[in-house]
Amino acid sequence: MTSSFEFNTYPARVSDAERDKALSVLRDGVAMGRLSHDTFIRRMELALAARRLEELAVLTADLHSEGRLSRMVFGTVEAVSGFGARLGRAWRAERLPKLLLPHPGSGHPLRIGRDPASGLRLSHETVSRVHAELSRQGGMWVLRDLGSTNGTTVNGRRVIGAAVVREGDQIGFGRMAFRLAAN
Repeated sequence: MTSSFEFNTYPARVSDAERDKALSVLRDGVAMGRLSHDTFIRRMELALAARRLEELAVLTADLHSEGRLSRMVFGTVEAVSGFGARLGRAWRAERLPKLLLPHPGSGHPLRIGRDPASGLRLSHETVSRVHAELSRQGGMWVLRDLGSTNGTTVNGRRVIGAAVVREGDQIGFGRMAFRLAAN
């Protein structure tokens, strides 16, 4: 009979806290433009498969971490600059024309675009012929971009595929913007 000391044992797996710390450094690196998206994805995969601390250290060696003071300064600057942008959006939001949500019982999606057959025809040069579609699914309103050239946005964020929307949201089609309102 053999004892457990005679079998090959592998080093203990890196702790989740250490792995999270490395992933955080990688996320900061891609956010600051120090890593490309492809490099980030590859390093993230390696970090998740790492078994030793040395493996994690190699993945983050070229991404120096910032000190507490610099994080605080940059965080403050981000908060102040973000406040100005949010204030501007709030100021413009009240001036946006309202787009009434269709009656929930209609059952048909509302097509939005420059095409004369659209339920909501927007004749603006930045709106595609078949731009987006607003439909009711499972008790929620869903806005779907239909491959538009200049994009569809919800509250300033570009819609990739589809997004859930509700009354009060700001939606945009190209450079045309509206605030959703109920009937």
